Amino acid sequence: MGVTGEPDLESSLLHTPSIPEDKHHFAYIIYFIIGLGYLLPWNVFITAVDYFSYLYPDVAVDRIFAAVYMLLGLVGILLIIFYSHKSDAFVRINVGLGLFVVSLVVVPVLDAFYVMGRVGLYGGFYVTALAVGLAAVADALVQGSIVGSAGLLPERYMQAVIAGTAGSGILVSVLRIFTKAVYSQDASGLRKSANLYFAVSIVIEFICIILYNIVHRLPVIKYYNELKIQAITKGEDTGPLTGSVWRSSVWDTVGVIKWYGLGIVLIYAVTLAIFPGYITEDVHSQLFKDWYPVLLIAAYNVGDLVGKCLTAVYLLENAKVAIGSCIARLAFFPLFLGCLHGPNFFRTEIPVTVLTCLLGITSGYLTSVLMILAPKIVKLQHAEIAGIVSVLFLAFGLAAGSVIAWFWVI
Repeated sequence: MGVTGEPDLESSLLHTPSIPEDKHHFAYIIYFIIGLGYLLPWNVFITAVDYFSYLYPDVAVDRIFAAVYMLLGLVGILLIIFYSHKSDAFVRINVGLGLFVVSLVVVPVLDAFYVMGRVGLYGGFYVTALAVGLAAVADALVQGSIVGSAGLLPERYMQAVIAGTAGSGILVSVLRIFTKAVYSQDASGLRKSANLYFAVSIVIEFICIILYNIVHRLPVIKYYNELKIQAITKGEDTGPLTGSVWRSSVWDTVGVIKWYGLGIVLIYAVTLAIFPGYITEDVHSQLFKDWYPVLLIAAYNVGDLVGKCLTAVYLLENAKVAIGSCIARLAFFPLFLGCLHGPNFFRTEIPVTVLTCLLGITSGYLTSVLMILAPKIVKLQHAEIAGIVSVLFLAFGLAAGSVIAWFWVI
């Protein structure tokens, strides 16, 4: 877990008084909104799953969506890691945001002109699954590239991106609570709810496109991009960046940040094994009835946002403590198991809600810590690779958690 020293070039430039100011925290806000934007499409597809399950009752919609999204997302991240030196992050992010818009537009257009709320038109399901796959490719392009780009910047911008992903969960929870309170939970109400989710998401993705094409022109972002160029030019890696040189750099970076990556995998293996499947399917409340899973999801999302924002106040810089805390989160398994099969008190709303909030807070805080620290322990010219590789570890954690989640059923 050793930490390599930063190159002299970075140290000398980062501590000069000529660093431009991020006026009105504009760049920070943009990175937060982009973080919100790249996770929003997935949240919307999953939140609208009630409507899709009504339309296509003979398929396990949520599980198929998850398999398609994670598989294509994982392949996409791998391709970006090994071929990103042949493309520009600016182009990848713009293409990805454009693909998000296309994937989101497909569903309401399909519903308006083909499905029209009718049950059993499985051609619509196949097109919707393709839209989910397209969103996964877009996610790989945007998430891999924006996290990689944020790795070149000061810590607060990575924190903004990661906090933005939690903001996505909050937004979807607010929409879900609103639609459940306002619309009837019949076919018509579910259809209106789904269309609202997709309409809001499309607007936000357009906003992300506009803001991203502004942020790279801001003086503070231009300064750090220039710093990267100087580090590459004057550092050790001068010479042609061939495929073999790039792959060697990737593997070297993986070796340096592997313990941070292990921590990220553990975070999401634990979190996805419990949330949202266990929360929505395995615990029940006579008091809150069908509102219970909606409120628990909102509680998790609030905790996640709080955790990801806490790093702006206090950043744990001890990697051993952070990774040890990721291992300690394995204790959530017996604790949540106790909420199913333990003493009667453990099966009540209070312990489940408290544990759900803690799951969100610890997941959010430790994710933010490790994603911020990982790019800072490599040389500046490798910080972007470290950011992208961190996303790959995150994807492995998501996949592992999704598999482990099936054991609650077993």
